[in-house]
Amino acid sequence: MDISSLGYVAVGTDRLAEWTDYATGLIGLQRVDGSRVQTAFRMDDRKQRLVVSTEVSDDIAFIGWEVPSPDALERVAARLDDAGIAVHAAPRAVCGQRFVGRMIWCHDPEGNRLEFFCEPEITDDPFVPGRAISGFKTGPFGMGHAVLKTPNVEALVPFYRDILGFRVSDYALSPIPLFFFHVNERHHSFAMVGTDVRGLHHLMLEYCSLDDVGQGYDLAQLEEGRISQTLGRHTNDYMTSYYTHTPSGFFIESGHGGRLIDMDAWEPHETDCGPSFWGHERLYLTDEQRDAFRDMRLALARDGKRAPDCPWLRSVTGSR
Repeated sequence: MDISSLGYVAVGTDRLAEWTDYATGLIGLQRVDGSRVQTAFRMDDRKQRLVVSTEVSDDIAFIGWEVPSPDALERVAARLDDAGIAVHAAPRAVCGQRFVGRMIWCHDPEGNRLEFFCEPEITDDPFVPGRAISGFKTGPFGMGHAVLKTPNVEALVPFYRDILGFRVSDYALSPIPLFFFHVNERHHSFAMVGTDVRGLHHLMLEYCSLDDVGQGYDLAQLEEGRISQTLGRHTNDYMTSYYTHTPSGFFIESGHGGRLIDMDAWEPHETDCGPSFWGHERLYLTDEQRDAFRDMRLALARDGKRAPDCPWLRSVTGSR
């Protein structure tokens, strides 16, 4: 695939100081650069992964997708151009701001700015987390995953699947439409959820240890209203995670144990049993909406459905 991973994300806010406290103290990111209007954060050997800016009114400023080479970047540009999508080459100054060698950008059908880049800058400075964690699972799997809210799933699916080449992992149609896409072995690096509004639903960051997740969950419970979804485990990617409200209004999913797939053998399919084996109580929904998800979880429990393995046990035994 020409697009290899989720590289970086920039979001808007009017609560920059609150973002710094949240990103470092709860999530465990490292603050690396800041001004009155913008702050950047690290999570690995990349110079920045998350940028938060007061100069952007929307929750999404841009989403950066990594490609492995300049040739791959040219192929992405050609596919967009062939589809009638306006493609722009980023000037050297913008590439410098993103810490990449080359970059192009366009807008998706809903106006979200997508950036495609190669030759990211790597730093030798060690990652220093904002709280005591073992680190994040990135490398060839990228930053994590991003999920968009959209009232127009029918327009976005063909754009990401047919033009950009994202591969469908699975999808669900009830109680709400959900589509998941992979660009590497991570079960999904991108997804979309059908809603009445557009914007960023959540970012997922995967920790190297389940204890990192659990200790963060303890910290999040100390803040009234911080948790948006309780601790639980997903049915499609097997991630054990919880979700918190960010200062920008969208969520961050803090997880561990996500599924890796065989891209050559994978077949897209419908996941019709609900999004979670257990937990993930959606505290932000109405009682009626929460009941629909809860009924699905209880049905799975009655049927004895569970994931086929245990990522936590695999992590402590060192087996694949």
